[in-house]
Amino acid sequence: MAKIQIKTEKVTPFGGIFPIMGAFDRFLGKIVDSTLGFRCKLAGYRYSEILRSLMCVYFCGGSCIEDVSRHLMPYLSQHPTLRTCSSDTILRSIEELTEGNITYVFDQGRPYEFNPAEKLNTLLLNALLETGQLVEDGEYDLDFDHLFIETEKHDSKTTYKKFKGYGPRVAVINDLIVGVENRDGNANVRFHQRDTLERIFARLEARGLYINRSRMDCGSCSEEIVGTAEKHCRYFYIRANRCASLYDEIFALRGWHREEINGQVFELNSILVEKWKGKVYRLVIQRQRRIDGELDLWEGEYTYRCILTNDHVSSTREIVEFYNLRGGKERIFDEMNNGFGWSHLPKSFMSQNATFLVMTALIYNFYKFLLSRIPLYDFGLKKTSRIRTFVFKFVSVSAKWIKAARQNVLNIYTSNKSYANLDFG
Repeated sequence: MAKIQIKTEKVTPFGGIFPIMGAFDRFLGKIVDSTLGFRCKLAGYRYSEILRSLMCVYFCGGSCIEDVSRHLMPYLSQHPTLRTCSSDTILRSIEELTEGNITYVFDQGRPYEFNPAEKLNTLLLNALLETGQLVEDGEYDLDFDHLFIETEKHDSKTTYKKFKGYGPRVAVINDLIVGVENRDGNANVRFHQRDTLERIFARLEARGLYINRSRMDCGSCSEEIVGTAEKHCRYFYIRANRCASLYDEIFALRGWHREEINGQVFELNSILVEKWKGKVYRLVIQRQRRIDGELDLWEGEYTYRCILTNDHVSSTREIVEFYNLRGGKERIFDEMNNGFGWSHLPKSFMSQNATFLVMTALIYNFYKFLLSRIPLYDFGLKKTSRIRTFVFKFVSVSAKWIKAARQNVLNIYTSNKSYANLDFG
């Protein structure tokens, strides 16, 4: 057996977290405090320090807020100037920042709760502008989708997927989250979706961010939602739901052309349809022959999918390929669930968990900012690397703070010279 010697020096296994803490304080500290306001001096910690402490949980491989006090505090507190707060302080701040729910009543008198978290969603956009990830007066492509989070909380409702939870609505630009709004899990996906979209578009436009193209699933295919998308976007692309009145017209179509997209053969076509009175849109249709050879009662030997759009310029292939890129946004939800705490909601009420969702979305966006600023190759990382990989490759390195020439110096024990050249500016 090898001989073991015990050393009592203050060495941390998370040496890579300290440059990240400094970058967060430099880029987001002021914008967080100016947007959320300053807490009472007796409270002890500013909101920027609280958000930074929450960030450290996930950047050090934690899965829930309690990890900061239970496991990480002895290491994070070694920073000579930047303070880290306890999990209790983070949980109290979530309650402080929570805004009231909006109650919408369905025709039958059943109420549904929504929480727009307006102030924190405003911070989400301000932070993206501050880091330069979004640019004022820029035009972007937006994806809007619904997510269902399974959780047993005091006010969670049974979703159509047969589990209890919440159904947040999420807006994404590129791979950045620009809006999150929580709602009851049993609310229909179309119920007051127009109001959610209006709030998201209003926040974007107030900061000089404009939408060129938007993509949505069939849960957004209704007259009022399409009208809202058309009002705020140059082009929209929405998965059209099945409509029996169009079947005969689709089956009678001629002039299908074959295209190979992502290794699969499709037949594409498009027609003009008056889906709602006085409104004519383009319906792009793609069909694929059934692999099993069985005949469907309505669709026969093909599977049909349709995209409703006001884009009359692009080819059918360009529209289908652009819409298919929407599937890649599901990766963001998977990463939020598994890497940023969305599967471990900390509070018992929907409004407070809405606050947590937006706070962690801000941390996720900052993570993407870091990936754009560090030499990925030197650390064995990629632009698509998940937070767990980032923890193993970048954060997990032995380090120790020392005093030299009246300055605080971070000694990192590694053969990788790239740590000495880190510059997030």
